[in-house]
Amino acid sequence: MPPKTVIAFDLYGTVLSTASISSSLSSVLSLPAEKAGELAGLWRRYQLEYTWRCNSMGRYTDFETITRSSLKHVIPEITAAQTDTVMASYNNLSVFPEVPDALATMAENGRLVEGYVFSNGTEQMMGASVNRSSDLWSFGAVFKGLVSVEGVRRYKPDAGVYEYLVGQVGRTEKKGVWLVSGNPFDVLGAKAAGLRACWVDREGGGWRDQLGEGLGVEGPDLVVRGVDEGVEGILERIRLGGEGGEV
Repeated sequence: MPPKTVIAFDLYGTVLSTASISSSLSSVLSLPAEKAGELAGLWRRYQLEYTWRCNSMGRYTDFETITRSSLKHVIPEITAAQTDTVMASYNNLSVFPEVPDALATMAENGRLVEGYVFSNGTEQMMGASVNRSSDLWSFGAVFKGLVSVEGVRRYKPDAGVYEYLVGQVGRTEKKGVWLVSGNPFDVLGAKAAGLRACWVDREGGGWRDQLGEGLGVEGPDLVVRGVDEGVEGILERIRLGGEGGEV
């Protein structure tokens, strides 16, 4: 029997909605919902920018520190106590609505696939998020492991983090390892490193990222509207083509 296909799920922006932190910002800072939503989006922007700047400088600090620092960047007047409260909420983000169905499908097809969570987040952040979410902890058996970039001290989309993922899931080759992500930079990074990639296009605008064309890197193998469609699409390829979803 061929080895199972690995499906590695990005956490923030794919399984968990980073926009859902706006409810905590609204409550803690007494902000209107619209303003809190704007700040949540800006926070996410600087959070990611900080990771890319770390990669470019060849320096590393953990994702919790980056998340705290980028929050203070966006809201300089936030107090230490308020920051602690909001950060605690960051470990209890809401899942996207289709995620439970996707994980149920994974559980039903355990003979073909095995799941991992693959994230910029620290192991502590990832574990807290998975264990505190009522929509995730009940599917704990679906995830064979949590793979954090902490182990390589680089951030996505550095090529080394995807090489690290392949090793952590027990593969010597990249064939049969899929990334499912809602972040285009993550998808292109996985493709550049030789993995298969499924992009979750929730807005339905299609793949517009042009960087890959200039670099000679192909876009995603699958483009779907939700994580559930991504899992179904990968399973269809496996059934048609065998190991790794070769077609």
